[in-house]
Amino acid sequence: MSIKTLIVDDQGMVRAGLRMLLDVEPDIEVVAEAGNGIEAVARAARHRPDVILMDIRMPELDGLEATRRIFAADEDAKVLILTTFNHDDLVYEALRAGASGFVLKDDPPEQLIAAVRTIAAGAALLSPSVTRSLIAHFTKERREPRPVTLDTLTARELDVFRLIALGLSNAEIGRELFISDTTVKTHVTRLLRKLQVRDRAQAIVLAYHHHLFDTR
Repeated sequence: MSIKTLIVDDQGMVRAGLRMLLDVEPDIEVVAEAGNGIEAVARAARHRPDVILMDIRMPELDGLEATRRIFAADEDAKVLILTTFNHDDLVYEALRAGASGFVLKDDPPEQLIAAVRTIAAGAALLSPSVTRSLIAHFTKERREPRPVTLDTLTARELDVFRLIALGLSNAEIGRELFISDTTVKTHVTRLLRKLQVRDRAQAIVLAYHHHLFDTR
C-alpha cells in the first residue's frame, strides 16, 4: 500500500519538484497539493493523507497554525515540517503544534524520502541539529513541576527515555544499553503509552520542557 502524501508549500515550483521526487518512489503517492495553510487544512480533511509535508512560511495561514488545526480535527495526523529555516523557536513551535519531524529544504533528496517513510511508519524524525536546538531552547526556560506519569516508568524505561531525549536512534540506544533493537522498541512503545504522548518527538518536548535529564 502506498504512502499517501499531501504537499503544502506556497511556491508552485517547489511543490512540482517535491511531487516529481516523491511520485517516482513505488511506495509513495502524492494525493494532493496545497498552496497555503487554509487549503492544507481542507485537503488534509478530504484526502486523509498518511504524511503531510508542511512548509512553515506561507501566506493567509502559516504552517504552524495549519498543523494545529489539522491535529484538532485528526489527532492521528502525521506532519513533517519542511522549511528553509532552522531557528530554535520554529523547531519548538512545530513540535508543540504536533509535528512528528522537521526537515530542511536543502537536505539531500534521499533524506526527505526516508523522512516520509519514517513518519508514515509512526516514528518521529529529529536530526541531531534539531535536537541541539531543542536543548538550547528549553535550557533557557523555567523548570516545570515533574510530571506524575514519570513515576510509572521502570528504571530501564527511564534509561531509554533519557537516551531518546539525547536524540539517539533505537540502534544507538540498543548499543548503549546492550539490548536488542526489538527490546528497545518494546520499551519505547511502553514509555510513550505511560507518558501519554503520541511519539518520540512529543516525548522529547516533555523531557526538555520539564528539565528531566541533564542534556549537557
